[in-house]
Order: sequence, then C-alpha cells, then structure tokens
Amino acid sequence: MATMKIKKDDLVKVIAGKEKGKEGKVLAVDTKNNTVLVEGVNIVHKHSKPSMQNQQGGIIEKEAPIDISNVMYLYKGKPVRVGFSGEKSNKVRVAKVNGKTEVID
Repeated sequence: MATMKIKKDDLVKVIAGKEKGKEGKVLAVDTKNNTVLVEGVNIVHKHSKPSMQNQQGGIIEKEAPIDISNVMYLYKGKPVRVGFSGEKSNKVRVAKVNGKTEVID
C-alpha cells in the first residue's frame, strides 16, 4: 500500500467538484477508499430520529468524504504537489514548489 500524501490536520484546498476553491483542515483520512474529510467542505444533511443520545432529533449537518484526488496540500497559502524524499528509514514529505523541493514536516 502506498503512503498517503495528505495527513490528518493538514490544510488543504479543494481543486475539483462543487466545492472547488474552498479550504479547510483535514479531519480524517480513509486510506482504504482514498477519501478525506475536510472541515466545512461537502456538507450533507442527515435526518435523525429522536433517540437517547439525541433527544430532539431533526436534521443534522455533517461533512461527507471527498476523494483525495480533489484536494491539494496548502504550503504557505498556496496549493502545491507533495512528494517524498529520502530512504525508507528517513523518508520525509516535501512540497514541490517552482521546481524545488522544501521539507514539509
């Protein structure tokens, strides 16, 4: 399985789809389905019945997953491509900016 280039708590920008142009923090990454949950992006309405946890019931707004190919990592406020550098023991993520690579974390 390949390593994911986007991680939890990264800032990303949506580059495709109905939410194009929005930015947010990654809440969760699903490696099996190649999807991410981005804060404030792809909001759906879920209708819930009253229960013991939710006495009121009603319509709940929550984020839905978006395909990982539709988001780009934000580096210094600009969307950039992400790659990896180094051997297996000391592999780091790098941002590909203007033909150069800069270490992200």
